[in-house]
Amino acid sequence: MRKMIRLFSSTVLTVGISITVAITSANAGEKRFFSGMVGNWYGPGEIVAGKYKGTKFTCNLNGVTAGNDIGMDIDGFCRIGVFSQPMSATIHKSGANYSGRFLDGQKGEGMDVTGGRFSTSRFVVGLKREKLDATMVARLEGSRKLNVTISVKVQGRLIPVIGMALDKSIRTSQLNQ
Repeated sequence: MRKMIRLFSSTVLTVGISITVAITSANAGEKRFFSGMVGNWYGPGEIVAGKYKGTKFTCNLNGVTAGNDIGMDIDGFCRIGVFSQPMSATIHKSGANYSGRFLDGQKGEGMDVTGGRFSTSRFVVGLKREKLDATMVARLEGSRKLNVTISVKVQGRLIPVIGMALDKSIRTSQLNQ
């Protein structure tokens, strides 16, 4: 009986350690992804579906990490011709879930972050505004390219509506490192 209890305890401990290592490894990957988002991002975007299809714009965004938390904050603006629209997003992980907001959230003019999942160089976020469900996919390519696609759920299908291809700005001080 004692042998069985020791075997059971050893198995539980091994499984517990394995789960902890897997979670720590996942958190390290997420932190690495979000630290890659730090900096100034600039580039074009286009509305690819809907009433404003074909509208082109340019965004200038600044990303910062969420301190010790997993996540990020982004502030900046997107410009269409002479018109400029402030842009901001906050995405943070609490436990196993992501939450946050775009602009001022769905209680204002924006959308709420309803969840997310991370894999290597890609982050997928669920968005919600009243009856509208959307998904944003942010994909880092290397350390200086970021592609963002926002899709809206229509009759159970995700339809891409906005695409952006952003480049990370390099400051002169970064070139000397």
